[in-house]
Amino acid sequence: MLVQPITQHLCNDKIFITLRFRFFAYMKIAIVITLLTIFSLGSSAQDQFTGWLASFNTVKIGKKTSLHTDIQFRSSDDWEHSQTFLLRPGINFHLNKKLTLTAGYAYIHNRRTISGTTDYLPEHRLWEQLLINHKWKNISVSHRFRLEQRFIPRVIVQPDELNVDGFVMMNRFRYFIRNIIPFKSQPTFSKGMFGALQNEVFVNVTGKRKTNGEFFDQNRLYIATGYRISPKADIEVGYMYQYVNGSGSQFSRIHILQLAGYLRL
Repeated sequence: MLVQPITQHLCNDKIFITLRFRFFAYMKIAIVITLLTIFSLGSSAQDQFTGWLASFNTVKIGKKTSLHTDIQFRSSDDWEHSQTFLLRPGINFHLNKKLTLTAGYAYIHNRRTISGTTDYLPEHRLWEQLLINHKWKNISVSHRFRLEQRFIPRVIVQPDELNVDGFVMMNRFRYFIRNIIPFKSQPTFSKGMFGALQNEVFVNVTGKRKTNGEFFDQNRLYIATGYRISPKADIEVGYMYQYVNGSGSQFSRIHILQLAGYLRL
């Protein structure tokens, strides 16, 4: 009678070891791709080193509704200044356990330098998204499809400040995939260490002349490790490689150290 439980336990451990091996293999592949990208691109690229502090929160307000709040602080190059403050609230509509629709607003307070003058300027966004969650073996996978209506400030440069003279609108689409795998085999992952691997691509749908003039906007590759404190809270630290496409042949490679917290109430 004990043979079947023991066999099942060994089988589960074998599957988990295989999954963990695959996860680290994916991480190594991602690291290699990132390094190849970093060193294969031309020397005209601008390299920056920044830090991001982020808090992602979901609070239930009804049987099929919840509030989303995304708060981020981002530093400038070499952590010299506060570069960006981002506040992104929204309301979630949970169609079922796998599908969630969200609509929201975002306020971005961003530091810009134009013709030697530096100031903080606002950007406003409306956004809509579809989130698909599912599992593959022991890995939790999320797909996020987001459309943004960006209201970008029209800037007037004055001797000591930058002023806003209205806003211009453009649309941007973002696709995001995130994978989470626990480092210990559990029937339901409720506590313990985990790894995260994600990527997000941005493209300009309309109004690209108002940004970089290109369809492709940027890509963000992220590798992290974290700890699930409870089913309602995670904390993680990771490295993000952000490739930003500029006008013409210009582009930026941004290396980001991110500390993030996730709260689900």
